[in-house]
Amino acid sequence: MTSTAKTILITGCSTGIGYETALALHHRGHQVIATARKPEDVARLSQAGLTALQLDLADSNSIRTAVAQALELSHGRCDALFNNGAFGQPGAVEDLSREVLKNQFETNVFGTHELTNLLLPVMRRQGHGRIIYNSSVLGLVAMRYRGAYNASKFALEGLADTLRLELHGTNIHIALIEPGPILSEFRKNSYLLFQQHIDPTHSQHQPAYQAMEARLQKEGPAVAFTLPAQAVVDKVIHALEAKRPKLRYYVTFPTYLFAFLKRILPIPWLDALLRQV
Repeated sequence: MTSTAKTILITGCSTGIGYETALALHHRGHQVIATARKPEDVARLSQAGLTALQLDLADSNSIRTAVAQALELSHGRCDALFNNGAFGQPGAVEDLSREVLKNQFETNVFGTHELTNLLLPVMRRQGHGRIIYNSSVLGLVAMRYRGAYNASKFALEGLADTLRLELHGTNIHIALIEPGPILSEFRKNSYLLFQQHIDPTHSQHQPAYQAMEARLQKEGPAVAFTLPAQAVVDKVIHALEAKRPKLRYYVTFPTYLFAFLKRILPIPWLDALLRQV
C-alpha cells in the first residue's frame, strides 16, 4: 500500500489494460473509480470489489453524469485521471466513411478531451493533479489499415503535448503511455468493427484484408514482443506515484524501436520499413 493514497478515475475498465490497472491501484490502497460503457461491465467491476460507474465517452450526457457521481463519491477530489478508454477501427483510409471516422474520434479524442476538461478545474482548485493518457506506438508512427486509429492517437498526442505546455507551473502533470502490442480484447473488438463498417468485397484492398482478418481473429499474441497488460500497469503506477513522472512511457520493444527509428531515419526509409509491418 502507498503512503499517500490518491483518488483516480479510469476509463475503459471492462477488460485488458483498464481492468488490470484498476485492480492493481485498488490493491495498492488508492481510491479507484473504474468506469465502463456497458452496464453489465459496470456490474462485473462492482462484483470485483471496485467502485464502478457507467461512462460512455461517445455521449456527453454520460460523461457529465459520471463526473458528477465520481466527485460525489470522492468528496470533490480527483488526484488523477487515466484516459484509457479507446477502440480501434480497422480499414484502409479510402474505405473509411466520414461517419466511421467520426465515431472513432468521438470516443478516442472528443470524449477523452471533454472528460479531461471537466476534471481540470477540480485539479486546479486542489493545486495538483495527474492526467495520464494511454496512447500507442500508432501515435508515433502510422501503419497500414489502421488509419482511423492512427489519426485518433496522433490527435490525442497533440492535445496532451499542448496541454502539458499550457499547464506548466500548475503542479498538474501530463504523462503519455505508448504501448505496442499488448494482450487484450482489442483485436477481437476491432474485428467486429471491421465486419460492421468495412465491405472488403468491393475494396481495392481485398487481398490485404484477408491477411488482416486472419491476424485479428488469431488467438493469443498475433505478433512478436507482445506483453501482458501488467506491462502498462507498471508504467501507470510510476506516472501516478512518482514525485517526478516521466513525460512519456514506452511499453514493448516495438515502441522503443520505432520511436528511435523515427528520429534517425529519412522518411522514405521509415516508410519502407513500416510497409513491411
